[in-house]
Amino acid sequence: VQLQASGGGLVQAGGSLRLSCAASGRGFGGDVWAWYRQAPGKQRELVAKITSGGTADIAASVEGRFTISRDNAKNTMELTMNSLQPEDTGVYYCNVKRVWSPRYDYWGNGTLVTVSS
Repeated sequence: VQLQASGGGLVQAGGSLRLSCAASGRGFGGDVWAWYRQAPGKQRELVAKITSGGTADIAASVEGRFTISRDNAKNTMELTMNSLQPEDTGVYYCNVKRVWSPRYDYWGNGTLVTVSS
């Protein structure tokens, strides 16, 4: 199973980026896809998650600025980030997790987002 995250880069404060995550190698369903980020010197934190039914949950720190979506048919997920701030800087990771049988918990590579002031 492979999760490939992409779309990071350097952007000025107030700018936008769109991250993508593509999964392959097995079938997916009944799971939760999520974006986490880890800023330098800080713990990894949940940014947003979305169920297979499309129910989304956005962290308070990015609510109103970030949007999460997924395409179950294509096994892809996106994170649209607007009004980026320097505190949004970090490595963003995608995660796919299913908590009931067959359980799985996969992490993608990270993609670096740098927001300059």
